[in-house]
Amino acid sequence: MKTGPRYKIAKRLGTSVFEKAQTQKFALSADRSAKNKRGGRGRQSEYGKQMLEKQKVRVTYGLPERQFRNYVRKALEAQNVKPVERLHELLELRLDNVVWRLGLASTRRGARQMVAHGHVLVGGKKMRVPSHLLSVGDLIAVRDGSKGHGVLIGFAERFLERPLPSWLSWNPKSMEGSVTERPTAASADPAGDLIAVLSFYTR
Repeated sequence: MKTGPRYKIAKRLGTSVFEKAQTQKFALSADRSAKNKRGGRGRQSEYGKQMLEKQKVRVTYGLPERQFRNYVRKALEAQNVKPVERLHELLELRLDNVVWRLGLASTRRGARQMVAHGHVLVGGKKMRVPSHLLSVGDLIAVRDGSKGHGVLIGFAERFLERPLPSWLSWNPKSMEGSVTERPTAASADPAGDLIAVLSFYTR
């Protein structure tokens, strides 16, 4: 997905949506920019706030507008589950996001490339589609031929540094695991205000 200058986007969205912007230097720069803008503009409209949250979530997951809009549509059409909960599930259960959550890649973009290059198996079969939607019970593993690949250098350290979400299980030795339950806002922090996102598309 083409996104443009990342520091500029991160400053506009008011959050470090890109890993490269998650530094103290960026935080200080963003704070200075925010102070300079204060007093120069009136109060942000509700529409503006909703659009900001929509962009924040979309960019964090690295999704093009059309695909993100489809997720929102599916969430609104969901039966027996709140739309906000379903939208959260659809975003978190993407294969590339799960690979990132497991610490197999340091960024979601890296996880997307890892899947596209055929390093990940789902149910014992090679899966090259980053947007593949996982379900509870699905088995995930690193392909045997990829376990010594350069992209996995430092995996053990990353796995220890990043807390494993309660809805995932993973064996770092065999490099396989599964989705044990549906992700919730409590077990996987949303990237933004999903209620505002839904409001933006239903206004």
